[in-house]
Amino acid sequence: MLIKKQRWSLWLAAIALCFSALTAQARELPDFTGLVKEASPAVVNISTTKTVERGRQMTPFAGPNGEVPDIFRHFFGDVPGQRGGGTAERKSLGSGFIISHDGYILTNNHVVDGADEIVVRLNDRREVEAKLVGSDPLTDVALLKIDEDDLPVVELGDSDDMQVGEWVLAIGSPFGFDHSVTAGIVSAIGRALPNETYVPFIQTDVAINPGNSGGPLFNLDGKVVGINSQIYTRSGGFMGLSFAIPINVAMRVADQIKDSGSVTRGWLGVVIQQVDRDLADSFGLDRPRGALIANVDPDGPAGDAGIKSGDVVLSVNGHEINQASDLPPTIGRLAPGDDAEITLMRNREEKTVTVEIGQRPSQRDLASANPQHHGKAGRLGIQVAALPAEMRARWELDGGVLIAGVSPDGAAAKAGLRRGDVIVMLAGKEVSSVDDLTNIVDHLPHDESQPMRIIRKGNPLFVAVHF
Repeated sequence: MLIKKQRWSLWLAAIALCFSALTAQARELPDFTGLVKEASPAVVNISTTKTVERGRQMTPFAGPNGEVPDIFRHFFGDVPGQRGGGTAERKSLGSGFIISHDGYILTNNHVVDGADEIVVRLNDRREVEAKLVGSDPLTDVALLKIDEDDLPVVELGDSDDMQVGEWVLAIGSPFGFDHSVTAGIVSAIGRALPNETYVPFIQTDVAINPGNSGGPLFNLDGKVVGINSQIYTRSGGFMGLSFAIPINVAMRVADQIKDSGSVTRGWLGVVIQQVDRDLADSFGLDRPRGALIANVDPDGPAGDAGIKSGDVVLSVNGHEINQASDLPPTIGRLAPGDDAEITLMRNREEKTVTVEIGQRPSQRDLASANPQHHGKAGRLGIQVAALPAEMRARWELDGGVLIAGVSPDGAAAKAGLRRGDVIVMLAGKEVSSVDDLTNIVDHLPHDESQPMRIIRKGNPLFVAVHF
């Protein structure tokens, strides 16, 4: 009987200890109530109205002259032979936050893009029409202004001080539910997304849904460290991956918009690609790192400084470039006219060049210029041919040879080369003819990877080929 009592005592003691541990752990979790109470008044709901062309559809039961039989007019209306047409109003919702007492508001460009009317609903339920001061699609930042005074404002933090694992909180209007609060942690920083080259995103697991776009991301000090912008989803809803624009990036853009109405950013005039393990080995790097220069605009800042295709940028002004996506925002932060010390790998040796940073041309100018340039025999496992004159002219190539066929078991196939690719460079040597390519391949050492520059459908690309 005594033994049973002792066992019960031990069990009760163990249960009490577990409850005590859980209570202590709960006490260590952050309490967001004070932060929410302090910050919420400066968070706003943004609704927009846009006039769009309504699609015109022929009804499947229209007669030869477009008339609609009476029996179907109940469903399709009286417009002869068609439904829709004309214009319609499209409404959308988003979030934003007030950054000045006189009514400047930050949000996403995609929240207000093309809007005919922008209405801001404040915390006290007042609705005020807003004016778009300016926006920047490349960073997805927009600056609004409302004619109000003595407004509550958020406190801005320093996104450069953020660390992976720290707690963050979002306030916004998902699906129109004003001032919804969600929390999580920073999952990664400096995250690059496809087609978003100028933003080193903050990745979090904070629940973000449609309507949260443009809302603030707070740290535990109640300071805004980002603008919630995008989610990764296969379902259309939150899946644990959300991305915010760092507030330091957003404020640099907002300040330029406010001061001059437009945004200028640094520009090198290069096309870059990621360095994988095979390319790193072929370029003499100890590991995959840096940004590989696939193409250089001869009239751009990089071309003027002597940077060449095949160079690998390792650092800019001492700031290490670990992956290709690090280079555009690093250069973009520099002012046109600044000098930048760029360390790069060329012919397996490090080299430093000084580049005077240029101003990034407009999207229209870039599209019209779109510099397209250069890009590889027996040991390769390919059949090659002289480059047709029309292809040379279309892509403005000075040399190169056309891949007419690829052996499925050859070195070229293993490197991912395809029929129709144009080889313009191999192992740092220009390829102007079939004889050039044959001569280069014949003198390459065995059991080594070599960088090859090709043109694929007009786009420059480097691949590593193992001989």
